[in-house]
Amino acid sequence: MKFGQWLGLISLVAALLLLWSLRETVVLIFAAVILAMAVCTLVGTVQQRLQCRRSLALGLSLLALVLVAVIVATAIIPPFLDQFAELLHQVPQAGERVARMVRGAIESGSRMLYGNRDGGLSWLQQELTVSPQDPSALTSSLSRGIPRLLGLAGNVGNGLLQTLFVVAVALMVAAQPAAYREALLLLVPSFYRRRFRTVLLQCGEALSAWMVGVLISSVCVGGLAAIGLWLLGVKLVAACAVLAGVLNVIPNVGPTLSTLFPMSVALLDSPWKAVAVLGLYVVVQNLESYLITPSVMHHQLRLLPGLTLCAQLLFTVLFGPMGLVLALPLAVCLQVLLKEVLIHDVLNRWKPARLPTPP
Repeated sequence: MKFGQWLGLISLVAALLLLWSLRETVVLIFAAVILAMAVCTLVGTVQQRLQCRRSLALGLSLLALVLVAVIVATAIIPPFLDQFAELLHQVPQAGERVARMVRGAIESGSRMLYGNRDGGLSWLQQELTVSPQDPSALTSSLSRGIPRLLGLAGNVGNGLLQTLFVVAVALMVAAQPAAYREALLLLVPSFYRRRFRTVLLQCGEALSAWMVGVLISSVCVGGLAAIGLWLLGVKLVAACAVLAGVLNVIPNVGPTLSTLFPMSVALLDSPWKAVAVLGLYVVVQNLESYLITPSVMHHQLRLLPGLTLCAQLLFTVLFGPMGLVLALPLAVCLQVLLKEVLIHDVLNRWKPARLPTPP
């Protein structure tokens, strides 16, 4: 290799190492790009319907988003927070009830196996029994809890700063998306810029289709969960339904987490009701997977379930919890890049070397 090629290789490795050290910031920037794509999708729809300039469509879109945020903040968030606080209060009670049921089952099994209460399973029953705390233990818990509260406050402040950063960058990108796209193209070799511009537009279209589909799917899941929980007579319907819709954005993991909260509330009323809630959520998720999602996402790039699960694992290991939340949009963009750049532009044009013609 020549000196210029070695220098380019070293620069590429250094750039990759720099990106790896700044991976948390890169994930935040990607989240801002996703939010900007959502705003641009809304702006494009308004501009197409009203046949107006983009600046006017952007102003109307931001005004509509602010109005929606005000309505949600005044009409939905207060009752949701009240119900969510009560939900968090009832989850430990449901856990204690489950522990009592398990201890009772262990006691019955011990009697059946050993004929007395102090049989061979008594050690397991003792492990599940919560011992009362003495004053010294309570003082020790408080001394350990104060640093944790301070750490929690710091994490909340850091989360607010990151949210403000994401929103600010998203608004800047949404105001001038073409300018930022052209600035990104400057990092690509000149011979490939026209082609890569097309690839970026395809990534934007795929993200827009994914966001619209996920929004419709989450609303349907939350509505179906609310109707089912109301028919079953489960308390805190609004909080459980909102959690079902929000956690539906995270595939595989989100639906499982959204099931735990209503089951905990239903368990305090009756065990059969918790089983009914589990059955309800299984039915809702099957409807979402096989009916709702194929109907609303027929224009979207179809992601294989195995690819989605691998993407969740990979991006969670690389980027932490934010990687899990953004795994699906990252997988959408990665699939477009692999299909258009690696497969179409590299592998499909790879011609085998011609063998010399024998004399």
